[in-house]
Amino acid sequence: MIRRPPTVVCYICGREYGTKSIAIHEPQCLKKWHNENNLLPKELRRSEPKKPEVRTITAKGFYDLDALNEAAWTSALSQLVPCNICGRTFLPDRLIVHQRSCKPKVAK
Repeated sequence: MIRRPPTVVCYICGREYGTKSIAIHEPQCLKKWHNENNLLPKELRRSEPKKPEVRTITAKGFYDLDALNEAAWTSALSQLVPCNICGRTFLPDRLIVHQRSCKPKVAK
C-alpha cells in the first residue's frame, strides 16, 4: 500500500498543499484573493476569509489534520456566491460569466 504524504487544505482556495508548502502558499493566495476581490463589482465583493481556528491536538501532540482540513474546506466553500437565477454557487468572478448565459427555467 502506497501512503500519500500528508496534505493541508488552503482555507482560501480549497486546494491541497504539502505541510511545508502551505506556509508559502497562504500569503500568496490571500494576496491573489485581494487583487481579484478588488476587481469585482461592489455588490459581489466579500469580506476577507478568516483562517479557521482548530486546536484539536492528538494524544501524540500533533494537530488533527482531518479536523484542520475539514474546517479549511468549509471556509473555502463559504467563499462561493449563489446565482440569483438558478441558485448554483460560484466564485464571484465566475458568477459574472455564468450569469451571462443563465436563463430562468421555463414552465412547460
